[in-house]
Parts: sequence; C-alpha cells; structure tokens
Amino acid sequence: MNILRRTFQLGALAAALGTCGLAAANDIETRTIKFPSASNKGHPQVVGVEKFAELVAQKTGGKITVKPFPGGTLGPDLQTVSAMQGGTVEMTVMNASLLAGNVKEMAVFDFPFLFNNTREADAVADGPVGRKLLDKLQERGLVGLAYWDLGFRQVHTAKKPIAKADDFQGLKMRVIPTPLYVDFMKSLGASPVPMPFTETYTALEQGAIDGMTNPLLNILDGKYNEVSRHLTITNHMYTPQAVIVSKKFWDKLGPVEQKILRDAAQETAVFQRKVARDEAARELADIRKKGMTVHELPPEEIAKLRERSKPVAEKYTKELGPIVGEMMAAVEKARAAK
Repeated sequence: MNILRRTFQLGALAAALGTCGLAAANDIETRTIKFPSASNKGHPQVVGVEKFAELVAQKTGGKITVKPFPGGTLGPDLQTVSAMQGGTVEMTVMNASLLAGNVKEMAVFDFPFLFNNTREADAVADGPVGRKLLDKLQERGLVGLAYWDLGFRQVHTAKKPIAKADDFQGLKMRVIPTPLYVDFMKSLGASPVPMPFTETYTALEQGAIDGMTNPLLNILDGKYNEVSRHLTITNHMYTPQAVIVSKKFWDKLGPVEQKILRDAAQETAVFQRKVARDEAARELADIRKKGMTVHELPPEEIAKLRERSKPVAEKYTKELGPIVGEMMAAVEKARAAK
C-alpha cells in the first residue's frame, strides 16, 4: 500500500510539474509555509492566500503546504516582517508602502493621487518599476514575489463628516505608520496618528482617533460601520499589496521550489485582483445598507486636496531619488496606453 501511495504521489507531482518531470519532483521537499495576513477570513486578501495555497499544493503534488493565518493572529504587519527577517515566519501579504522602513523607495506607492485607476496601477506594479522595488527587498532579508489588490483608499469618520477639503482640519486621523502618510495627512490640516491596523477599531470606538483611511474592502470586514458613521470617497491613494517571503526561508529552497512559489503568487494576482475589485463594487451598496452615510466630494474639493498635498510629493521626490522619476514615467506610459 505504501509503495502504491508513493507511486501515486509521484505521478501526481510529475503531472503538476508538466515538462519538469520526475527529476523536478525529487527536488521538492516536504515543507509547511506560515502565511499570515491582517484581514479576516472571507476578505479578498485572505481569499488570495487560500488560492495561493491551492496552487502551491497542485504544483508540488501536496509536498508544500501553505497554512493561512488570517485576522492578524500572528501580530501586526510590521511585527510579521521582523519575524520573517528572523526566519520564524515564511510569508505574508501587506501594503507595499509599509515596507518603506526597509526599502525607502517603497514609499513612492504612497504618493497622493498617483494613479487614476487600477489599470494604471497594475501596469506599473507588474512592470519594470514594480519589479525593481520588489528586488530591493532582498537587501533587507525579504523576497518580493508579486502584487495583489486592496483598492483605493477612502476616508471614514466616527462623528464629523468630511464633505469638503476643509473638513480635515483638526481631525485626529489614523495613518499607516509611514513618514509620507504622516506628512500627507498634515498637509490636509489633520493631526496624524500612526497606528497598526489591528488597533484601529478600538481606537475609533474609544475616541482616540476621529477617523482613518481604508479601502472599501476593509470597512465591513473590519466592522468599521459599527464605529464610523460617515464614509467619504476620495480615492487619494492606491497601495498595491506586496506578497513577500522570508529570505532565510527562500534561500533554503531549490530553484524548482522557488519557481513554483513565484509562479503561484503571480497566477494568484490575476485571480485575486478580480475577486477584490468585484467585491469592492458590491461593498459600497452594502455600506449604505449598514447605515453609513456616503459622501462624494465634488471635483473642486478633490482638486483642493491634490493641491494641498503637492508639497508632500515634492519633499519625497527629493528624498527618494531616481525611483520617483521612473515611477512617474511608468504612470504616464500606462496612462497613454488607453
């Protein structure tokens, strides 16, 4: 029975690997990958992790098992990154700009109003600039595989609505803990409060912050409708989700195993982006049904936000160096390719 089972497993593995054949199958060891994420089960981020796990199992004949840990159960994003650099966690997916503490150029994804739509964002993330940024992570003990989707960021507040640009004045707004995001919120007149995502619900509930920014996908998933009465559509930033691997773990893998993980992450990107965007389209109607008031800023108010945030882009253009020019050129190329 053991011989038959082993023969079946090898046959399945060879089929999954296609032209790689049985020799490649022998290059794959039995492994388990811990893959945490901040979002809850059912969220498109976690659906992506589950799809990735499915593809890796198929491509390795079940020899590599990917174990999801949703809901921030292994800690906040940056704590997870430290664990990956130490080799105790194998993978994660998170806002790419959160990695600016490791590779400063990653902050370019937080430039306000950088992308007009997801088509532009995908073209840049999947192109030479996106790849260059992922490759820089290796210097800091991380390996970037692909970019997934979370959507454009909007603003939601507990009590005071934001119906015009001036309404940001004086509000305590939670921000992603990156310097650029802090400066952006200051430029709008708000008081930025850097804070891990996993602490934000309680902060809103207790009044420690007045509001925060989130993609539509995160609002009902995080039950923010329970602690926020108002949502304002701003589309002020789009941050791709970086799928990253611990370099300590990566270096233990053979070329066949590395290719399988990279291919699976990139295949998942196509699937996950569609899931995320389809869900976001439904989310806005559900948010209204849950009792939140949705505010659409007039074009002239969005123009004010753009104008007020220009000094932020100017400051970080100087700090981040050539990558900014490369990013802007890539955006313009994508924009012209309509």
